[in-house]
Amino acid sequence: MRLNEHRRLFRYDSWANRETAGSVVRADPAPPAATRRLAHIVGAERLWLSRLHGEKSPMAVWPDLSGQECQREAESLSAAWQTYLDELSELGLGRLVSYVNSKGEPWKSSVDDVLTHVGMHSAYHRGQIASDLRAAGFEPPYTDFIHAVRQGFVR
Repeated sequence: MRLNEHRRLFRYDSWANRETAGSVVRADPAPPAATRRLAHIVGAERLWLSRLHGEKSPMAVWPDLSGQECQREAESLSAAWQTYLDELSELGLGRLVSYVNSKGEPWKSSVDDVLTHVGMHSAYHRGQIASDLRAAGFEPPYTDFIHAVRQGFVR
């Protein structure tokens, strides 16, 4: 994927995370599974961003956060991802990142693959959250990519 495509993907990801977090916060009471999955999106995105910077993540991959805490963290992550992508070059997409996964296994992945994974991983869990909300009688947010583009939320 080209750098501009990643930037677009992360604009979508930020918007969709905000929409999802807002729905979880407005649900009263929010399904515990929805809040847990939202916290995982936040924790996993923070973990991958930390790995890209060669740092240890400041939070667990499955953190215990409230909906409001997730909402605040999603906003912080949005700005952090934008800064990271603004400073990244096309050539930087091929850089290999060394890390140890949650099973203790050492791996190397390209920045390109990490960025693609983050966007897909978060979308997967947002779909689960939508199901959790619907099953509990709440209307989930409409976070389809094409909807975001058609409505001008992502350019």
